[in-house]
Amino acid sequence: MRTTLTLDDDLARTLKQRALDSGRSFKEVVNEALRAGLEGASPGPAQRAYRLTPAAMGKAAPGLDLDKTLYLATRLEDEELARKLELRK
Repeated sequence: MRTTLTLDDDLARTLKQRALDSGRSFKEVVNEALRAGLEGASPGPAQRAYRLTPAAMGKAAPGLDLDKTLYLATRLEDEELARKLELRK
C-alpha cells in the first residue's frame, strides 16, 4: 500500500542512516520500525486485582461513637483550640 507520511527531520535522518548502515531500503527500515513499535504497544496481560488485608487496630476508647466521626473531629479540634488559648493567658 502506498501512503504519504510526514516525518520529523531528526527521525527521517535516523531512518535513512539505518537504511544506509544495513544496506536495506528506506521502506524496509520504516516498515520494520513501525512493526516493532506496534508490537510494543500491544496490551499486556491483565493485571490482578489489588487486595488489601485489613489490620485490627483495637477498640475505640470508651464513650467514643465512631459512627459520628465528624462530630468527634470537631470536638477534638475545639478542645485543642481551647488548650492553645489557655496557654496564651
